[in-house]
Amino acid sequence: MLLLKMTRSRFALTALFLFIRFTLLVCGRHCHHHNYSSKTIFVTQVIHKCGKHNHKDSAERSLGKIRGASQLRHAFKLLDADFFNDSKILEIAKGAKELNIPIYRANRKLVARENGGLHDPSVLIFNPEWTGKEAQGAPKRFSCPTLSDIQKPERDEDIAFMNVLELGHLIKTKQITSQELTRIFLHRLKRYNHVLESVVSVTEELAYDQAKRADELLGQGIFLGPLHGIPYGLKDIIAVPGYKTTWGSETFKDQVLNMEAWVYKRLKSAGAVLVGKLVTGSLAYDDIWFGGRTRNPWNIEEFTTGSSAGPAACTSAGMVPFAIGSETAGSMTYPAARCGVTALRPTFGTVGRTGVMSISESLDKLGPFCRTAADCAFILDVIRGQDPDDLSSRDISLHDPFSVDITKLTVGYLEDAEMEVVQVLQSMGVNVVPFKLNYTVDSVQGILNLTMDVDMLAHFDEWQRSGKDDAYEAQDQWPLELRRARIVPAVDYLQAQRARGKLIQEVRKNFMVDAFIGNATDWERVCMGNLVGMPVIVVPTGFKSISDPPSANSRRRTTITTGIYAPPQHDHIALALALAYQSVTDHHKQRPPIDDLGPDDFIPNPPRVMYPPRQLRL
Repeated sequence: MLLLKMTRSRFALTALFLFIRFTLLVCGRHCHHHNYSSKTIFVTQVIHKCGKHNHKDSAERSLGKIRGASQLRHAFKLLDADFFNDSKILEIAKGAKELNIPIYRANRKLVARENGGLHDPSVLIFNPEWTGKEAQGAPKRFSCPTLSDIQKPERDEDIAFMNVLELGHLIKTKQITSQELTRIFLHRLKRYNHVLESVVSVTEELAYDQAKRADELLGQGIFLGPLHGIPYGLKDIIAVPGYKTTWGSETFKDQVLNMEAWVYKRLKSAGAVLVGKLVTGSLAYDDIWFGGRTRNPWNIEEFTTGSSAGPAACTSAGMVPFAIGSETAGSMTYPAARCGVTALRPTFGTVGRTGVMSISESLDKLGPFCRTAADCAFILDVIRGQDPDDLSSRDISLHDPFSVDITKLTVGYLEDAEMEVVQVLQSMGVNVVPFKLNYTVDSVQGILNLTMDVDMLAHFDEWQRSGKDDAYEAQDQWPLELRRARIVPAVDYLQAQRARGKLIQEVRKNFMVDAFIGNATDWERVCMGNLVGMPVIVVPTGFKSISDPPSANSRRRTTITTGIYAPPQHDHIALALALAYQSVTDHHKQRPPIDDLGPDDFIPNPPRVMYPPRQLRL
């Protein structure tokens, strides 16, 4: 009887061994071969243990551990960390459950209950400065060119397409009041919004109050500067008390933030008049928002692309003289190029971001959309400076772009530069040379996407955990990217930042010119420029016929633009070159055909021209 029991026990153990071995062989198809030997040893230990103690529960517990380790290994593959053996994987799981997860939850309770990253910024600060020298004292302000012989046009439309300097002259000389000017732009916002879908909120009551105040100050002999009484718009990720700040999202469309964004405070103190909160793509991604999709005034069958959709479209259509947008990865450069407006993405840290929805604290930047480079300079001068609540902002010492001697500059041009710009600057005495910005880092696009997505998820952790992402306007955008970001290991996030540091050093070493000219929407260059913190100004350089026009006489156009890039903290160089180019050209003065598309032209519904959302590029 004893022999029979022993035989049965050995038979059971043998069967268990064969079952486990078969299971591991099946699982092994999906595992690295070097892990198999460790599994075999582990199983042998299990069999030996079972044989020694002859205990069914012990065998089942051991088998459970093996199955658990096998399941965890599949999760570890998603982290590119399946090099651990089974015992280490189980050890890691135990430690994560007992130590890591309680820490995660405690931290989320402290700082992640609210979405948007408006509070509790990271102490890890990115500084794009190349020389290591910080500015001393308050920055010097730019000089403001004076105008003469500027007369008020008879038609409101002609007034609407004047630049900021010209409008400021009309107000200063009392040819028009701020209230009259405000009325013109409020009317245009209401008139064209149903076509362009570019305005979230018209701030009419506030606008008239601020315009009245501007007129009263001027009546007292107080002129606050070139923005005194000038209407403008803000991208709707920028908080203004008493008005909705929707972030373009259905989830937050009724949100009112009781805070004043730093950039709004700066503009208000300069006498500017807020007439509207302008469309941002939902949660600052692309041009789709809860109210539709913003269109390009030059070809309203197209969409603007980029999340600063409202600022670009409204400036282009003469609905505002200027607007403030933001960029993390192309949200200014793309819509500025599509809508044919001048826009400045400044050096990272130039403009404070308190009160602004955050995607990435080391990438987000605010900047102006304008008619001219001169307008960009005036507005940058007003909004730049250290924001006490934005640890990344600084008093950056910029030279006066109106005083730069461009004949002393060496400017490179890339293969995709618009050669008209090169030739014009060369005729004005600039030393122009062929140029290529070389670097060896080949994962630039991946570094940006990983950095941006992980940072964004930190600011919208609650949004994802509560399932609010299911209501997002485009499921193949943030929801998909942030789900993927959930499993980015902290180690590999930091490795990406080290690779970013390597990129910055290589770009700094090989930036052998004062500035360079090239395509403003090349995706690799967009990623590189944002990772480095480099300024660029987008400049209109011409037009061409749209492809497949609905009629031979269509007035719709495709805009042509270029970018002028400068090293960090040399925004004045890019501005000076753009100023010079625009002083002898008039591409930036053209008006889109939003009132008259031309004979036999029409907009089909639905539109024939569709643009896919931004895709991850590695």
